[in-house]
Amino acid sequence: MKIAVSGLNNTDNPAPGIPVIKSLNEKYSTVGFAYDTNEPGNYMDIVRKTYLMPYPSLGFDELKTRLEEIQVKEKLDAIIPNLDAELPLYIKHQKEIEAMGIKLCLPSAENFELRNKNNLDVLAKQLDITYPKTYEIGTIKELEEIVTVSKSQFPLMVKGNYYKAYMSHNFESAVENFYKISNEWGFPILVQEVVYGEELNLVGVADGKGELKGAVAIKKLTTTDLGKIWTAVTIQNEKLMNIAKKFVKETLWKGPFELECIVNMNQIYLIEINPRFPAWVYFATQIGVNLPEMLVDIMQEKEIKPQLEYPQNKMYIRYTGEFVTDFTNFSKLLSSKELENVQKSI
Repeated sequence: MKIAVSGLNNTDNPAPGIPVIKSLNEKYSTVGFAYDTNEPGNYMDIVRKTYLMPYPSLGFDELKTRLEEIQVKEKLDAIIPNLDAELPLYIKHQKEIEAMGIKLCLPSAENFELRNKNNLDVLAKQLDITYPKTYEIGTIKELEEIVTVSKSQFPLMVKGNYYKAYMSHNFESAVENFYKISNEWGFPILVQEVVYGEELNLVGVADGKGELKGAVAIKKLTTTDLGKIWTAVTIQNEKLMNIAKKFVKETLWKGPFELECIVNMNQIYLIEINPRFPAWVYFATQIGVNLPEMLVDIMQEKEIKPQLEYPQNKMYIRYTGEFVTDFTNFSKLLSSKELENVQKSI
């Protein structure tokens, strides 16, 4: 089975593609889908071939044309898209893509919208957990009203609906973060109260029929300036696992997801739901729960025994690394929009 995987960035804001590929490579042949020639995964010698893809903003016609070109050469069996920005396109046009002979395992359009940050209060009530008080705004005047009229106190989180979140300790920094996010990602902007406690994340895979097939939960120990996990440890939190099971059962979610929560005493706050694998998913594979492989099994409609048990107190440590490749590889990818497997060093 030949599987294309997107999300090959591996810098200070790593994408999930490389961990997903590492989870699949022992069993399957993988091809990389990249949106930028600078993505490190293009040159890391982990896929047989890399293809440059059109940006999602160009629409489905561009994507379809590119996939048809690639299918002539590759005969892909499946695609695992790993970036929030591309998921709406794959979800909306799933039938057309599957008509090319390419399998997908994705949530419904309704479920994708349900986990938008401005809809999470509704979902949180459905799951019987708490969602921090959140305001949806589009102007600085509305931001000022939150502080003066609603008397919300700093610090406050200023968030994009899909990407980016910044802690704001005063009104001036809130305004700065408002413009920083809106200029890059547009509107709406969300302003959210800050809750304190232990940060817990759970990655899971669901079959679309209401059953959680696999999951691993961790407690964050340290994070980068962008909030990405630097070190973490596996934990078993029965309440969090039950929330994941209920989320899957209530929504009939299909595919991968990540719950981001904060736990204070026995209170669990839902912060975010990511509709794809996180960048730490290979850690789950390393401790015996290969979620990307489960995803492929779901695509093939195989019977899967749920795997919700895993070793405790296993520590995750992210680190940086460097390697050398020839600049001609960069030039080749840029000009031909594809690159055969290259060696890590010269």
